Amino acid sequence: MKKQEYDHEALLRLAAMKMPFGRYAGYRLVDLPEPYVVWFAQQGFPAGKLGQALAAVYEIKVNGLEYLFAPLK
Repeated sequence: MKKQEYDHEALLRLAAMKMPFGRYAGYRLVDLPEPYVVWFAQQGFPAGKLGQALAAVYEIKVNGLEYLFAPLK
């Protein structure tokens, strides 16, 4: 079985990325409240890099993996 490779730089970028608009403007995406991220998932994520990042944060939060970002903050 082949070992899965991870893009560590992408994880660091995701940890640093901030919400550019709305009620939580300026918050890091990984620090957004889970209900807010779930709402985006239900309504549809925005297009582009922000939407991709929010989708990744959604998967992280619903799977209880926020602890992975603790050392990166």
